[in-house]
Amino acid sequence: MIQGVRHFRDQYWERGTPGRSTPAQLTKRLYQLWLVGLTLKLLGSSWDVSWHFKWLRDDLAPPHLLNTVGTVIVVGLTIFHTFTGYGADKLTLRLMQIGCGIFLIALPIDVINHRVNGLDITSWSGSHALLYLGTAVMLAGAIRGWMKFFPQGNARTLGLVALWFFFLENVWFPNQHQEYGVRALQAYDSGKPEAEPILLQFAADQMGVPVGREAVVHFALPIADWVYPVWGLVAAAIVLVIARRTINRPWAATAVAGGYVAYRCLVWPLLAGIDFPKSAVPLFLVFVGLAIDAAHVIKMPTPAAAVLGSATVTTVGYVGIWFQQEYLWGPPISFSSAAVTAVLLAVLWTVGDMVIHRPEVQLLASRLKLG
Repeated sequence: MIQGVRHFRDQYWERGTPGRSTPAQLTKRLYQLWLVGLTLKLLGSSWDVSWHFKWLRDDLAPPHLLNTVGTVIVVGLTIFHTFTGYGADKLTLRLMQIGCGIFLIALPIDVINHRVNGLDITSWSGSHALLYLGTAVMLAGAIRGWMKFFPQGNARTLGLVALWFFFLENVWFPNQHQEYGVRALQAYDSGKPEAEPILLQFAADQMGVPVGREAVVHFALPIADWVYPVWGLVAAAIVLVIARRTINRPWAATAVAGGYVAYRCLVWPLLAGIDFPKSAVPLFLVFVGLAIDAAHVIKMPTPAAAVLGSATVTTVGYVGIWFQQEYLWGPPISFSSAAVTAVLLAVLWTVGDMVIHRPEVQLLASRLKLG
């Protein structure tokens, strides 16, 4: 292995400008490593959410260490792209650099935030938002680089689906607080709390109340009920619309959404098997993906397509959440927020279409495909 690393260094570690000609084999290797690094970050973050509903926070907890390994790989790849110029043009490289920079700046801020505020809110906080933003920007760079440089073929399409899966997971991540929170409260009410006594005591001490349901509710479900559907459906739908158009394959949005739901269904028993808290899996996202793909099959003018697509996404999303509340597990939501969700999504969808149809944007897109 060491010999292979030395050979790779001697062959490719040389100063170059972004966008330089890159051997196809090197391009594949670099972007496959991106998938490896992002997968480790994904596994670490998934375990981390569950960990926070069982134990007090620990900077060196195993989920953090696993996530750190993935981050090191991603940052190392960004350094390689920067120094050698291989596998990335200027815009791709800037996105990777800015994303990694935001993420690395957010890490110490998050540590300080937890030192000051204790547990904080597991997913919804300013420091965590910076982590999501950094990940989103670096993923945008990886997606653009994959589209521009990865060789044509089935592997290119599958890799692009995987990258949009990572993007969807990052956008949806904060909603997991409510998905774990509703199960945590149910477990406590049934007399079998999944959180350790030290965590229950800490949550109660933060509120200045005895250990009990009040403290559990404050820790498990502190977010307003409108946040879960409005953020989740609008953000997820926009991501899936863009994924559908960049992948440019029938039912691509369904593949991305279905991949995310399948991943959550697989990781659920794994975490439960090692005695970590379980979550409510957003099964309804599959139908959101189907609705977006269907909206792209039916040819309509931009405003009509956006309005119909938004109405369909909102309907299947809220009905899906209601169904899970009634028959499986689902976070509490404000159903009156459906109008806000539909209007906001329709506006963003329409504005996005108007921007995309501008001549200069279409020219840039055509160049990207040709590249």
